[in-house]
Amino acid sequence: MMELYDIFIAFVSWGSEGKRRPILILDVDNGKVKAFSITTQYMNKSEEIRARYLAINDWKQAGLNRPSYIDTNQAISIPLPALDNTKPIGKLSVTDETRLIEFIKP
Repeated sequence: MMELYDIFIAFVSWGSEGKRRPILILDVDNGKVKAFSITTQYMNKSEEIRARYLAINDWKQAGLNRPSYIDTNQAISIPLPALDNTKPIGKLSVTDETRLIEFIKP
């Protein structure tokens, strides 16, 4: 069963390109998953973009292989069937969940 703050691997597209990457589940509604992308790319991004990236402190506990960041610039929408036959690779720690909630507060 998919839960809030689970981390899955999914194909994320942008324009005519895309790739498989970790995503952080934010919501499941009407057959769609709302999520944030997770990336290891940070240093090569602009200061403006980096300001909206949150470092995952407990990245190993979250099932990630390298230090990673939650890209909060824009939530993505993925059809639920794209994740039906997969299991989460991990889950955000309670500490990182709290940090994320504080980070995205308006």
